[in-house]
Amino acid sequence: MENLRHRITTNPRQCGGRPCIRGMRIRVADVLNLLAAGLTNEQVLAEMPDLEPLDVQAALQ
Repeated sequence: MENLRHRITTNPRQCGGRPCIRGMRIRVADVLNLLAAGLTNEQVLAEMPDLEPLDVQAALQ
């Protein structure tokens, strides 16, 4: 399996330093909250079109 850690970034000047996906303002917590609410990976990707399937996997990892 590909090492997905490089897809998670942190920047103290962005989103309060919380982990984000690939430097975008999409927080890992936002992705996880959608999954916890019962959305499928495909629904999360539709909800956040800038995400790629591997980004969702990285958030879960």
